[in-house]
Amino acid sequence: MTIQPAPAASALNLSDLPHLVLCRHGQTDWNAEGRLQGQEEIDINERGRAEARRNGRRLAERLGAAASSFRFLASPMRRTRETMRLVRAEMGLDPEAYETDPRLVELSFGDWQGSTLQEVEAREPTAIIEREAGKWTFRPPGERAESYDMLAARVAPVFAELDRPTVMIAHGGTIRSFLKLYTGLDAATAAHRPIPQDRFIEVENGVMHWR
Repeated sequence: MTIQPAPAASALNLSDLPHLVLCRHGQTDWNAEGRLQGQEEIDINERGRAEARRNGRRLAERLGAAASSFRFLASPMRRTRETMRLVRAEMGLDPEAYETDPRLVELSFGDWQGSTLQEVEAREPTAIIEREAGKWTFRPPGERAESYDMLAARVAPVFAELDRPTVMIAHGGTIRSFLKLYTGLDAATAAHRPIPQDRFIEVENGVMHWR
């Protein structure tokens, strides 16, 4: 899929970005079980490691010798850091030579972290109805809980500050935020958009592709 620069009504534009690769971490057991992971430290599983290696090989093909000039930036969570190490190893790069940014951590699901939506619905059926009616702005219960809208505000400066070609490995919420911020995707669609773990976004010269 190819996406052209965001329409004029959008606040941000793909053409404002340097060459960017945006990748989600590999699968975890909680992903497979449909558990709300948020800011819990859950490691990637064997499928997730295979996904990370696939993305690393694909990136090596895409970037070639230019890869060494890219900045590599990850969320500091364990699942993103392991994914980054595997990606870089597949690219023939030092697995440890990357940066992290705490603003890229996944959104917090507050008191719901560790539960499936079915388990939450059994406890709080009206809350699930409220979430489905406005998922982008819905904030789960819990002192540290965030909405996708809050997450987008947190990660937007990270993208705005990019000043050189970058490979970024983060979370599904980060990528949903990026799609809303830079492609004009409406809030409801962005909130429900499935984010694959065995593909990545590449933005080059103002055009976005899924690879």
